[in-house]
Amino acid sequence: MKNRKLRMGMVGGGKDAFIGAVHRMAANLDGQIEIVCGAFSSNHEKCIETGKSIFIDENRCYPTFAEMMKQEAKLPTHIRMDFVAVVTPNHLHYLPAKLALEHGFPVIIDKPISYTTEETLQLKEIVEKTQLPLAVTFTYSGYPMVKQARTLVKQKDIGDITKIVVSFPQDWLTEKIEDTNQKQAAWRTDPLRSGKSGTYGDIGTHAAHLAEYISGLKITKVLSQLNKVVDGRPLDDDANVFLEFENGAKGILVASQICAGEENGFKINVFGNKGSVQWSQEDNNSLYVKWLNKPLQKYRSGTNNNYLSKEALAHLRIPSGHPEGYLEAFANIYRNFAEGIRAHKAKKPQNPILDYPSIDDGLHSMSLIDAVVSSTEKGNKWVTVAY
Repeated sequence: MKNRKLRMGMVGGGKDAFIGAVHRMAANLDGQIEIVCGAFSSNHEKCIETGKSIFIDENRCYPTFAEMMKQEAKLPTHIRMDFVAVVTPNHLHYLPAKLALEHGFPVIIDKPISYTTEETLQLKEIVEKTQLPLAVTFTYSGYPMVKQARTLVKQKDIGDITKIVVSFPQDWLTEKIEDTNQKQAAWRTDPLRSGKSGTYGDIGTHAAHLAEYISGLKITKVLSQLNKVVDGRPLDDDANVFLEFENGAKGILVASQICAGEENGFKINVFGNKGSVQWSQEDNNSLYVKWLNKPLQKYRSGTNNNYLSKEALAHLRIPSGHPEGYLEAFANIYRNFAEGIRAHKAKKPQNPILDYPSIDDGLHSMSLIDAVVSSTEKGNKWVTVAY
């Protein structure tokens, strides 16, 4: 493993899926990982078709993920997969992840980590028992300028955190496109496949994780108003949440998929008593630092910008003025997870600079979904986050 690429198996991500192709591109970007097998679809013909399109042996395109775990575990160590990527809709996250871990394979899994908090608690038990690495793809924490913001906050450059404002507006569910056979909309708006929350579960979880990642503070209480704006939609498509962090700081989170004209307007402001940091996904190569009684400061990504922190530089690939974006941030999660697997196999500690979201991040995110939904159901009351 020290002198070769890691071999990845994939559950989900067939030819008609969106996120599976993104995972494969991200995994491949740094030359650390190759995909060798998959259970890409419940339809075996589609699974084989997907495998052939990315040059995978038909014999390793499995009819079910259970068969994949069983057969791959039997293969010689120089052939079998090293880890599993789970890129299915939410209701199919838990079982393949569970089976992979039980067969000795580390797991990287899309957010939210599972369908329910109870499933996540069971995964946590298995992770603690096996001590295998597990990563959750909270992709936006992989951006270099997010790493820079986190470093500035950690160093207390902007002082003590007093307020956090994070917003994530999109427009793609402004119309009821789930009724037009749009597959991504169909499963994300279906409680049986998505879970108890729609928009908050889909993108609000990203917003909450980024607020906690940059600030270093956990959200402990929420007061929410989840809305179903489009008639006939069973899950929320708009979320407004008041936040309370563990240091007493307050925050506001807005996540919405019915904001006409918005593409992916993810933006965060973390305010301290000396200054603030501001980052936007649509201008992801810039980080703005605003000071109390001092001029605005602007950081830019780029390997030649030696004023950046070692954490930011470790997640950059090209000089300033050459934009890096979503795929590179996604690839940072994969690269760091690959290093985590290598460290685990070598029985060495993971390099703390090469971090990735863990089972604990996944569990906390699920308990936030529970609390946000509960707050709305109770008539917009403050609810304490369980985990």
